[in-house]
Amino acid sequence: MSHSLLLAGVISASFLGAVIVFLMTKMNTRDLRSITYWLMGDLSWYTGVPIGLVIAAVLAGGALAWLQAPSLNAMLMGEQEAHALGVNVPRVKLFTYLAASALTAVAVAAAGSIGFIGLLVPHIVRLIFGNDYRILLPTSALAGAAVLAAADTLARTVAAPTELPVGAVTAVAGAPLFIYLLRRSTEA
Repeated sequence: MSHSLLLAGVISASFLGAVIVFLMTKMNTRDLRSITYWLMGDLSWYTGVPIGLVIAAVLAGGALAWLQAPSLNAMLMGEQEAHALGVNVPRVKLFTYLAASALTAVAVAAAGSIGFIGLLVPHIVRLIFGNDYRILLPTSALAGAAVLAAADTLARTVAAPTELPVGAVTAVAGAPLFIYLLRRSTEA
């Protein structure tokens, strides 16, 4: 199942990337610069998404995800054990995928694709605070915001007066760290 989901994501990203490139060929220079920065993840361009709507969606989605924390904790023991404890595993998995997808969609609509924060920060937080999702979910959100703020500060200052897209900074810092964590997990 997870391999199929991963493959579907790669195929979808490839297809939609081609659609984006096609649409970019039809844009004027000003719009092309805007979309390029949005695709790389940039906090300095206003995307038109009302900030109140973003905050409300993130708080609602975060609260709904946090309500699943006890079930997610039970699933750490394995799906069969969680089912034996009364967890509706397919429902929890579906709800978790939908909540994570909705939260990601809101964030990307507001700021563009800022890579590696959502991949790395939860793993680092898990190493520090453990596996309890009641702690892991809010701590990951706060740590992710702190990492994003630090990366944005770096993006605004490292090549001043030019401002780099924050997504470029997170990718340069995040890719090697992600490879390290991936190698560490396969060696264990």
